[in-house]
Amino acid sequence: MDEYQREINELQTQIDAMVEAEEDPKEIAELQMQLQILQAIYSQTVRVFQAGEEDPELRRRLAMRGYGEWTLDNVYAFVFETSVDLPGQGHRSFVGEIREADFVQELVSVGTIDHQ
Repeated sequence: MDEYQREINELQTQIDAMVEAEEDPKEIAELQMQLQILQAIYSQTVRVFQAGEEDPELRRRLAMRGYGEWTLDNVYAFVFETSVDLPGQGHRSFVGEIREADFVQELVSVGTIDHQ
């Protein structure tokens, strides 16, 4: 289990405890939205990471964009930062945009832009 999975699991545990304790529904809803976003980003990160394990061009493109070597952390940074620029309107739309985005294509289609 990597650090991202641990963070997701810890947040889910926190939400479950809050629901069980019948805490503030608004706070629970906000944490659930955060959890959905983290899950969507992580799912996409794993998909891109696995694709890059088989494709040296993806690994080269990530490095060319300033994210460094092909590591889960660096791929996560790329997916996270690219997600921020998605045009979602509202939470559901934003999570849907992340889930539906083709981050592999994003990585290969755009020129070399340093993220720093």
